[in-house]
Amino acid sequence: MAGALRSRIDGWFLSRRAPSDTLELTQRNVYIVPTRAGWTLAATLLVLLIASINYQLNLGYLLTFLLAGSVAVGMHVCHGTLRGLAMHMVAPEAHYAGAAAVFRVVLHNTRRSVRYGIGMAVRGSGQWAWTDVPAEGTSTVEIAFKPERRGLHPVPPLTAETRFPLGTFRVWTVWRPAAQMLVYPTPEAHPPPLPPGEPLTGAAAVSAAQRSHSAGEYDGVRAYRRGDPLKLVVWKKAARAQAAGSEDLVSRDTQQTQREELWLDAQHTGVAATETEARISRLCAWVLMADRLGVDYGVRVAGRVVKPSQGEAHRRACLEALALC
Repeated sequence: MAGALRSRIDGWFLSRRAPSDTLELTQRNVYIVPTRAGWTLAATLLVLLIASINYQLNLGYLLTFLLAGSVAVGMHVCHGTLRGLAMHMVAPEAHYAGAAAVFRVVLHNTRRSVRYGIGMAVRGSGQWAWTDVPAEGTSTVEIAFKPERRGLHPVPPLTAETRFPLGTFRVWTVWRPAAQMLVYPTPEAHPPPLPPGEPLTGAAAVSAAQRSHSAGEYDGVRAYRRGDPLKLVVWKKAARAQAAGSEDLVSRDTQQTQREELWLDAQHTGVAATETEARISRLCAWVLMADRLGVDYGVRVAGRVVKPSQGEAHRRACLEALALC
């Protein structure tokens, strides 16, 4: 019951924060509470005060009020360390599900003094990243987050806090960024070889025939097939793939034989239709494999079609289609 009540209060608190990729900390959104050390110090000061009154100790009064004054100054300094700071969320890059995602927050300090000991973390994670923000400068904090499933996810709420200088008070704030993070599916660890190409039909076949001038004229590469002559293997690409830890080979493709195209189709993955995530995982691995080989490829999954092409932008488009299907 206590956990459910805490969850409802937390949800109500977060609902009052409008999502935004920038946040300026003011008196209205910065909070301060004593830490455990602060409560212990308060109890100690109370005991010292009672003892000084009871035994009429002038030095006891001096020590008690000296410590109390130091705590009051520390409270003011601690609150001022966070107040006036501006935070900006850098657009997060796409990551793969199950792997640690890192997004960056830039802290802007317009004050003429350094702000020390500022920490940031995903709310409730306990994984803090600490930094000092220079005077009239900026500092970038990298925060780790591990998305468990593919898709488009909002950046989770963040917490910023400081306990500088005495550690007796905790000054904190909560921030709801408006940015969203795209999470690609987890690629299969040991996928099978790329599927065979599909015959070109219609206008694509006519266009390929018109490009054909003479047998033996090369027009791109394709995945290596058993029985291909060794003279057609692109050894430079093979060497680069081996340096990257892959043993995939590619062969030259002639215009005369360029009559088919590589489609990565969810229906032809060899995985049961009920195992949707396994299908997506295999397609993801095939996309990375085809991109590494430098061949033209397209993707068909859940009604989404990405026409065959290659390059960094095409790879991202295919992975996005897999993440959002």
